[in-house]
Amino acid sequence: MRNKFAAYKNELLFVPLGGSNEIGMNLNLYQYQGKWLIVDMGIGFANDYLPGIDVILPNVEFLQEIRDDIVGLVLTHAHEDHLGAVPYLWDEIHCPIYATPFTSNFLKLKLAGEGLTGKLRINEVSLGAKIELAPFSLEMLPLTHSIPEMHALAIRTDAGVIMHTGDWKLDAAPMLGPVSDEESMRRYGDEGVLAMVCDSTNVFVDGESGSEETVRTNLKKVIAECKNRVIVSTFASNIARVETILLAAEEAGRRVVLAGRSLHRVLLAAQESGYLKNIQPILSEKEAEQTPQDKLLILSTGCQGEPRAALTRMVQGSHPNFHLRSGDTAIFSARVIPGNEGRIRWLYNQLVRMGVEVITDKKDSIHVSGHPARGELERMYKLVRPKISVPVHGEASHLHEHVKLARSLNVPEAVEVRNGAVVLLKEGSAAIVDSVDSGYIAVDGSTLISLDSSIIRSRRKLRDDGNITISIVVDNQGRVMARPQITAPGSLDAEEDEAFIVELQDEIVDTLERLEKRSKITVIKDKVRNQLRRSMSREFGKKPVIEVHIHQI
Repeated sequence: MRNKFAAYKNELLFVPLGGSNEIGMNLNLYQYQGKWLIVDMGIGFANDYLPGIDVILPNVEFLQEIRDDIVGLVLTHAHEDHLGAVPYLWDEIHCPIYATPFTSNFLKLKLAGEGLTGKLRINEVSLGAKIELAPFSLEMLPLTHSIPEMHALAIRTDAGVIMHTGDWKLDAAPMLGPVSDEESMRRYGDEGVLAMVCDSTNVFVDGESGSEETVRTNLKKVIAECKNRVIVSTFASNIARVETILLAAEEAGRRVVLAGRSLHRVLLAAQESGYLKNIQPILSEKEAEQTPQDKLLILSTGCQGEPRAALTRMVQGSHPNFHLRSGDTAIFSARVIPGNEGRIRWLYNQLVRMGVEVITDKKDSIHVSGHPARGELERMYKLVRPKISVPVHGEASHLHEHVKLARSLNVPEAVEVRNGAVVLLKEGSAAIVDSVDSGYIAVDGSTLISLDSSIIRSRRKLRDDGNITISIVVDNQGRVMARPQITAPGSLDAEEDEAFIVELQDEIVDTLERLEKRSKITVIKDKVRNQLRRSMSREFGKKPVIEVHIHQI
């Protein structure tokens, strides 16, 4: 692989391994003079196509090949799609990690949960820090986002300056943390920026993303008007929103209890970093039980309908501490992430059936995005004035639209990338010049497996067509000694399909009686499996997973 890049050793390269085919899972590489810099290392969330899988990661086989030449990993902020993969992929890099205090504290709590405390080298840097990782010289520039201490990276090399924006917006009243450092963006634009690698999430949204100040005003009003118990669900990492909810509860005379481990983790990281110091004490679950319901607010995870989240478990009646009642109000202070629409619709409908009033951002302005809309993107381009635009953090349609926007703003060159693309960042000849292996891997419990693993394929098959297990007792001549026993979870119902199961048993016995005596066990299994497959296809048009167990006596 080193030979592959020998021709580009003294050129500036950009290689995205995640986040340039999807919104999330961000992992970006820069190469100069044979050295590699990593910016962010995030996770993505699985869909229904991957049963049993919650988290997916970028495939980092390429990192193994360049491992000795990696100078460091710099984290722009503490969102899972920018640092969540670090505990899983650390063994592939073993390089220094650089992060601001809140991001560092949040990562340490995640590492503790994975039993990795003290095993990673995390270098805590101050807000707005400058980091020397030769041949890269970085300056961290504060930008507003939905989490504290988000920083763009101005990456200086002898070949030019790159502005890596990370996630951002331009909010004049963010409620937590400083406003975006537009003056530094302008300063770099005046100096000259070779390339800007920029967030594409809201490229289809006109105007501005909106201010957190508006959300705070509206949430206070909405919560104050609620009569009974209130459940508010939002992204746990949105510290400004969490602070807003806590303050709104206090103004409404309500005490707050947290539901969801990630909320406890984020709150602890925030307070250790100097945020959320002046809030009222959070109730324990036991204290919440003794609090009048009209004086209680449950701050819960689950705004995306995640199957294991606290709010979903409340709806299913399986939460150990909280049970929903008619007359409660559920407030969703979050946007619907594409791909989660079905789960969230189900959640809304279940709440309504339970007599719970549902309030979303469609009814009241109780959420704004942490990403720039088109108006903010235009302002950023006018500040930075890059010679090359490289849109990231989006699906193919987002990146394509962002390229068109950049060209309309008179950016000389714009490159439409994809995960694994090797992009030459050179004025006048910016282009994709090569590619490296990329793709995805899945977190399956405590192990990592390929997305096309036979395990996942089998799960899909079991989910879609069910399973049939048949046990047959034969003697040493191959004669059937008892009626075959059939169990068919997900394929047949023991009561409703009883007659068909008897028919299957008769067909199997008939098939075995036609076999030659002393047939091999493998032959018996194949004949039974084929007979079952034909019968299920004829009757139901299904092809379940079939297991045949032969017990010879």
